[in-house]
Amino acid sequence: MANQETEHRRVVVETPTARREEVQSEAVRYPERSGVSGAALAAIVVGVVALAAIIILFAINRQQDTVNDNMTAQQPPPTIVQQPAQQPPVVVQQPAPVNQPPVIINGPPAPASGGGSTTASGPDDSSIQAAVDKKFSDDPKLASLGVTITVINGKATLMGSVTSAADKNMAERAVRNVKGVKSVDNQISVVG
Repeated sequence: MANQETEHRRVVVETPTARREEVQSEAVRYPERSGVSGAALAAIVVGVVALAAIIILFAINRQQDTVNDNMTAQQPPPTIVQQPAQQPPVVVQQPAPVNQPPVIINGPPAPASGGGSTTASGPDDSSIQAAVDKKFSDDPKLASLGVTITVINGKATLMGSVTSAADKNMAERAVRNVKGVKSVDNQISVVG
């Protein structure tokens, strides 16, 4: 409601025959001040808009979580396949009987019978194995690693476990430097 005040004025009215004084009353209305400024009203509007945006984003996020949960529930669980650890081959060396020539396993192919001369293509696996074993037994650092090396067709396979990647690399470099090693399969695992 608006405030209303009455305003009184005295007016002197002169006519050619008389002079008189009149009192005039007039009601004046003043609009009521609400007490809320424009800045406060703008802040309230901004707050309401921000709250509405947060609620909408929350609802959208909840819907997305529901969709993700449904997709996860529809996917089959992952299959985990455990393979047994590879064991190094067991090499059994027996002395050859006195009356038979030695038999070389994994050596170079036998020459064709025809009496022609053969040329060696490089050291055989037994000599490469012997060179690798000698290198590891002569070096205390390499001997302490406890790594097993087998040589088949010029390919050296390293097995065992060491405590650092540096030890693994050192063992591989030592084997690569042996004459006759064509490739290295480093299966050493680093633990600790």
